[in-house]
Order: sequence, then C-alpha cells, then structure tokens
Amino acid sequence: MKIVDLSMPIGPQFRWNPELTVTGDKSAGDQFRVSKLTTTCHGFSHVDAQAHFIENSPTIEHTPLDRVVGPCRIFDLSAAPANQEISAETLAAVDPGGAEGEILLLATHWDTKRDYQTREFWTEAPWLSRAAAEYLLVQKPTAVAVDFPQDYPIRLLLDGIRVPDEDHVTHDVLLRAGVTLIEYVVNTAALKGPRTFLSAAPLKVINADGAPARIFAIEGLG
Repeated sequence: MKIVDLSMPIGPQFRWNPELTVTGDKSAGDQFRVSKLTTTCHGFSHVDAQAHFIENSPTIEHTPLDRVVGPCRIFDLSAAPANQEISAETLAAVDPGGAEGEILLLATHWDTKRDYQTREFWTEAPWLSRAAAEYLLVQKPTAVAVDFPQDYPIRLLLDGIRVPDEDHVTHDVLLRAGVTLIEYVVNTAALKGPRTFLSAAPLKVINADGAPARIFAIEGLG
C-alpha cells in the first residue's frame, strides 16, 4: 500500500497570499507555539459545496464523507494540449470505465507543465467543454476531482472579468446536479492508474461554501 499526497501546499503564491501568524516561542520559555491561518476557502486544494454557486443550497459541513472518500477512476489526460478545450470525445477515449457512485479524477499532470505558483498555470491550462461536463454527469459520480483550472472563465477571474454562470460549466452542470467538485489537486503524475482510492475530506467549517482539504490517494488498497 502506498499513500500519494495530492494536495497543493498552502503558502504564498501567485493567486493567493494566505497569512500565517505565529505566537509563542518555546526557546523563550513559552508553553506553546500557536499558528493562526487566514486564507480563502476556495484556494489551493479544496472542496466546493453547492452554496458556492447555487442560492439556498447546502454548505460544506453538510457534505457527506462518502461522496469525497472512496473508489476513484482516473482519466489519463496527460496528453491534453495547453490552451485547448477538452471535449466529451476526449474524455470518452480515456475513460477506463467503472461503476456509478465513484469519484472521477481528471489527471492532466498540469503541475508538471506549468508551475502552479505562476500566472501561466491559470491562463494556459486546458479546460472542459460543456459537453465534457455533461459526459461526466452521465457517469453518475459522487464527485469530480481536477488537477487544472477546469472552467475557462477561471482565468478571466484573475483580471476581474465576470461571465454568465452557465460558462462555468462544471459548476453549472455538475455542482448544480449535486456532484461535488474537488479542485486544484496536484501530483497526479505519481498515480499509477487507472484506479485508486481517493480521500478529499474537507474541513468541517460551519456555514462555509467550501473548505480546504488534505487530498491523498491510497494505491494498492486491498
């Protein structure tokens, strides 16, 4: 059995600048060293609740763990070119097949091609077409995990450009239908595929629309 860490480290980078403050110094005789973290619930590796995108819908503490922890099938999209749309046909060609109720992981290995601490990671990534999101929905997964900024408008947010909700296709198609989104996974190139066991349990933050998660895969389980 091997555990593969798929989590993006939380620290200063291009898109987010979390603030970590530390009080207490053991070398000075303080009893404890205590850190305080201030950051967004939608940065780094995290899980979206429906409330992130849909009015009057469940917040993150209501996400059942069996939706984000369980058997996972891996779509090997490592050949996906930069700055091009990923179609439903592309997904179908690399879909290893599996049962309903699984987690689907879209693995482009994007963090091996662009540094996630740079603007290019966000602006030069491939993205999913609406038909691709609909293809994933037909598979009836509990969650879809991605290792790239999967909706084209995500790059536009960097410059404050807002587009209609329906252009955020995975949010509009999948999250709206109750499929949980697990975003900004990294290190997918370390997975042997086509199947693994994935854990993406979010922090249980009351009334939040998302939460950070320590995401990992257990290879060779059972």
